[in-house]
Amino acid sequence: MSSPPPATRPTASNRLRPWLYSFYSHGTAMNHFLRRRIRPAGMGLLLVGVVLACLAGGQASDAVFRLLSFAFTLGCLALFWLPFRGARLEIRRDLPQHATAGVPVRLRYHITNRGRGLRNAWLLESPPDPRPARQQFIHAHEPGEEKRNLFDRAFAYYCWNWLCERRLAFDPLPSEESLALRRGEQQTIVAELTPRRRGLVPLDDLRLLLPDPLGFYQRSVKVDGGDATLAILPRRHRLPNVELPGTARFQPGGDATSRNTGPSGEFVALRDYQPGDPPRLIHWKSWARTGKPIIKELEDSFYPRHGLILDTFPEAGDEELFEEAVSVAASFVSAIDTRECLIELMFISGREQVVTAGRGTGRAEGLLEVLAGVEPSPKPEFDSLKRLVMRHSEDLAGCLAVLSGWSDERARLLQRLAAAGIEIAAIVVCDEMPAVIRPRTHFVRSGHLAEDLMKLPDKL
Repeated sequence: MSSPPPATRPTASNRLRPWLYSFYSHGTAMNHFLRRRIRPAGMGLLLVGVVLACLAGGQASDAVFRLLSFAFTLGCLALFWLPFRGARLEIRRDLPQHATAGVPVRLRYHITNRGRGLRNAWLLESPPDPRPARQQFIHAHEPGEEKRNLFDRAFAYYCWNWLCERRLAFDPLPSEESLALRRGEQQTIVAELTPRRRGLVPLDDLRLLLPDPLGFYQRSVKVDGGDATLAILPRRHRLPNVELPGTARFQPGGDATSRNTGPSGEFVALRDYQPGDPPRLIHWKSWARTGKPIIKELEDSFYPRHGLILDTFPEAGDEELFEEAVSVAASFVSAIDTRECLIELMFISGREQVVTAGRGTGRAEGLLEVLAGVEPSPKPEFDSLKRLVMRHSEDLAGCLAVLSGWSDERARLLQRLAAAGIEIAAIVVCDEMPAVIRPRTHFVRSGHLAEDLMKLPDKL
């Protein structure tokens, strides 16, 4: 039987990774456990103890033995004191409605002490476990991994750290002030955290840190703050004043590519009530004066409806391009004035999804919340995405596609939509600017979004 081709033969790194996963996973858990319970002074004490033990083994000096005994005694006293530190608290979180990746957010805690007096304690909001799943680690490739030496590639330590860093929702920081409560007293404290990535982050691991009097170690006690979820919106970038596809052919008063959002225009006249008229248009003063219901007649207002297409089909290794494409889409959602138009966000993520916001149909924040939780599709479905857009094409003034990378399939998607009569432009997030030049296709570099987005033309 012939051997598999080199491209499919498992590498030494992949053969080692099932065993490495268990080692790294347990090691990360132990490191996390110790770092939450050993304070910097305790780390210094342990380091001094190791140095003194080495010196004591090399030469029998009374001074070294005395210092080693003193350090050991301090450590034992600190450990002995820890079990006597405890608290019984009632805690209520006060969360903001949203947070944004990369922007610090402040959480407020309202605390009531139901136990004995408490001093010198802090609250710590812990993020969800960032360790990757076994299969994710086995098949993951760190960016630039091919440049590392054979040892680093085989043992994949840097790949493990890269995955953990990518999955870490936020850096845990203790509250800004310590707790000082007598029995029955209440206190409100603030903690600040900086989200690292978008998503719906569960907050279900609130810790009370109780240091020993010497400050070497601390208890890390889980307290009940109630399960909560913090919506982390994608990063947004400032955009120039751009004209979306289809804006130029929009005519107030009714356009074939616009949809009436209901009677919400300027006042025209008063008329008698007719069955079926909405009660909110009744002119109450005229009814009181005439004794019969009078209706306000408004000029119908029409607003352009724009399609925002998100490419959720990143190729293997292009996950960062997808995250930046989501950031670009969120930037346009934030910049577009939804009081004057409607936006239809369209993408494939397990199934076809269309979310509309603007003029009475939903808030722009709703689209940002959807973008906060969108996941890449397990397989490319460009034909399904084309059919989804075509079903809504009659209602759209134009479409803006945000693509996570460039390929022949993406080029064909744009060509087919344009050939179907849809006015479409594209923002393509890529690692390097390609040599290809396409009309109404604008390339922005990964890692330089803020700079390249500001160079977009006035008319997309």
